Amino acid sequence: MIWFIGIAAAVAAYLIGSINTSIILSRVFFGEDIRKSGSGNAGATNMLRTHGKKFAIATLIMDILKGVIAVLLALAADNILAQLLPLQYAQSPEAEYILGNLKYIAGFFVVLGHSFPIYFGFRGGKGVATGLGVILTLNWQVGLIVLALSLIIMAVSRYVSLGSVIGALLFPLLLAVFTLGAGNFDMIEIIMAAALSLLIIARHHSNISRLLHGNENKLFSKKQTKDS
Repeated sequence: MIWFIGIAAAVAAYLIGSINTSIILSRVFFGEDIRKSGSGNAGATNMLRTHGKKFAIATLIMDILKGVIAVLLALAADNILAQLLPLQYAQSPEAEYILGNLKYIAGFFVVLGHSFPIYFGFRGGKGVATGLGVILTLNWQVGLIVLALSLIIMAVSRYVSLGSVIGALLFPLLLAVFTLGAGNFDMIEIIMAAALSLLIIARHHSNISRLLHGNENKLFSKKQTKDS
């Protein structure tokens, strides 16, 4: 039963993540698929380049909210189940492991859903905005630091991908520092945070390649290179 709860949380978060805002908005308002325009990525940056600030902001907000909602639902489920489960289940090692990490399970799978949405042929976005929603909900202090540093890097370099990759890389590192300082360090928590980080970085493999070769898309650049 305990493992079923973890699987159910993963599936629910994945389905929430699969609701890709940029694809829906581009189809409803422009009669086209955003993945066929600009860089070909189904995310807020490509919406900005293709359809302007209004639709980019709407995409960004909705994608962030997906991450927030998935983690909050997992936290609510954790609290409810801890009270409803029989004592022998609630205090078992399996229950402590699964219920204690529901928020991370949900966080990982909502980003996975955004990246590989079942509703849209498993071709989604990079997971940055949804990942930001997850990080802010898991630990808002770390989330704000990651956001601030990422925005600074983006503003200085004009590479959204560079700020996104470095922000994802910093998340588990900063989380480890904060939890050590607070005296509640949990290796499982750091490992699951690192898994989320690696997923977002892996989704930027083509951007990383272009950054290394000096031909990555810059913010507000008219010429766009398609994602591979």
